Amino acid sequence: MPHPLMVRPELLTLDLGGRLYIVTGANSGIGLVTTEQLARQGATVVMACRRKEAGEDAAREIRGKIPAAKIEVMTLDLGNLSSIHAFAKAFKAGHAQLHGLINNAGIMNAPLGRTADGFETQFGTNHLGHFLLTALLLDTLKVSAPSRIVNVASLYHVHARGRVGAIHFEDPNYEERRYDGWEAYAQSKLANVLHARELARRHAGTGITAVSLNPGWVRTNLIRNTAPVWLQNLLQPFLRYAGGMIEPWEGAQTTLHCLLAPEVAKHSGEYYSQIGLYHDRSARAGGWPLVSPNPLAHDDKVAQRLWDVSEKLVGLAD
Repeated sequence: MPHPLMVRPELLTLDLGGRLYIVTGANSGIGLVTTEQLARQGATVVMACRRKEAGEDAAREIRGKIPAAKIEVMTLDLGNLSSIHAFAKAFKAGHAQLHGLINNAGIMNAPLGRTADGFETQFGTNHLGHFLLTALLLDTLKVSAPSRIVNVASLYHVHARGRVGAIHFEDPNYEERRYDGWEAYAQSKLANVLHARELARRHAGTGITAVSLNPGWVRTNLIRNTAPVWLQNLLQPFLRYAGGMIEPWEGAQTTLHCLLAPEVAKHSGEYYSQIGLYHDRSARAGGWPLVSPNPLAHDDKVAQRLWDVSEKLVGLAD
């Protein structure tokens, strides 16, 4: 595998004092690493976590390294529309600005389940939850421009263990057809990519930049439904050499680049990728940005249709 892409060193020393970011799923994995780095550079970071206790534990860990860290933990359950509304209301009550929204939280290859509002768990959490959250915070992002929205997707929006990434508009929540965890994951991650693309189209000229990304195969608990962390740790040398598995710091690189690199503002709507085992070998070295090998990722009609369907499902349609 190629070497992981790394952020230019000068971007990691930028003074982010006065800037405010939200990171969903900030208590572990690349969300935790992203939060720590932004705090290290002086930013204020709101850690949006489903389990506030886990978020507070992570915040203490960061403060142990960075005593002056400006971090705040707030409860956010992306599988519950009421929780998302409550989070947005509470955030706006305490903050007038938002310079970056990192839609990082996610689940992968989960067993068939339903969110509090009846959506298939992966589509509901990975896409619809972040779709609603973003919509509720858009006005704050606009008044804070230049600002950025970063959707953490996956290379599995192209193929996921043999399942082709597609939006199954006839039954996105698996109410009528047989459930497949990898197919559902691929759908939710393609939705992340299309969401960023449509955000960029709808909000061009507002100062908001929206992008999506593949962080790479990162050694985290995201794949606990497929391979437990202890097994990843045991096989780490082999998995890194043969499969391209990377560490959380390396996995956070694409997120940090998308947040901090000035040139990203010229590529709103595009897809960024760390190294990865794409079927298309030309994509395996990654790219900032990278043309997705999935044709649907560039289909504006699919993106607009997904937006309309998502608005209806989360209750935002007129």
